[in-house]
Amino acid sequence: MSPQPPQPPFATALLAGGIAGTTVDLSLFPLDTLKTRLQSHAGFFPSGGFRGIYRGIGSAVVGSAPGAAFFFCTYEGVKGVLASRRQERLFNGGKNGGGGANDPIHGDKASIAGNTWEKPLEHMAAASLGEVAACAVRVPTEVVKQRAQAGQHGGSSAAALGAILSQRRTVGLTGVWRELYRGWGITVMREVPFTVIQFPLWEALKSWGRKRKGGGSVEVSAGESALYGSMSGAIAAGVTTPLDVLKTRVMLSKERAKVFTVLRDLLANHGIRPFFAGIGPRVMWISAGGAIFLGSYQWAVNALQGNII
Repeated sequence: MSPQPPQPPFATALLAGGIAGTTVDLSLFPLDTLKTRLQSHAGFFPSGGFRGIYRGIGSAVVGSAPGAAFFFCTYEGVKGVLASRRQERLFNGGKNGGGGANDPIHGDKASIAGNTWEKPLEHMAAASLGEVAACAVRVPTEVVKQRAQAGQHGGSSAAALGAILSQRRTVGLTGVWRELYRGWGITVMREVPFTVIQFPLWEALKSWGRKRKGGGSVEVSAGESALYGSMSGAIAAGVTTPLDVLKTRVMLSKERAKVFTVLRDLLANHGIRPFFAGIGPRVMWISAGGAIFLGSYQWAVNALQGNII
């Protein structure tokens, strides 16, 4: 088993994640706005068309850093715990002679096969938990941002947030909380499959990149990480576009709507086509976003740990 680069400590993941989240959201906000308007029930031009493509940027600025920091702290932490347990299990299996690394017939093959399959599963589990943690910040931010992007409340994040908070008099704090977290379920349903596809691909490409350099302990550069992030992000974005459309429709609906109600309405009235609305901007946005997000994250980690940038 080839040595791995050291796991980024908590403070490094926190700072690098915050930098990466802010960088990608500010860089690609106009594309995100266009994608939201394409998926809006009102239609592209009634929602604003190409005008005011920076509407809602205030909420993105506020939510970007903490959301990405939550994700990477959870992701790196869970990944480190699972990797330590796997290595301990392989070591103990080899030491006890139970078909582990010291087994003259099956040992090496068994440990390599286990390592090959377990690592992607570890990355999937870590990324899934990271997304759930990040959604605690991301969902309220998305609700406010997308309403501003779609031209509601004059295109202002502050006005959109104020409109939600003003409902306290009629629906109470619980109602305001539910409104801020409208679409939580479908957001998690979208983000977890997306991340389960993107991050194991990104990690596998990084592992290949390290081996290509002749040593598994040599970390990839920010440029390589950006390329791998772009490739994995584009694939994940295309596959999960239908879930993204459902999430946007739920968040933009004037009344609270269940995911399955929206799904049934779309299928009955429009067929399959609306589920791929905005797939072009989404793939472009997330492909570029994957490059900026994971490239800037790797740059920050390498800089903070004294590795090659």
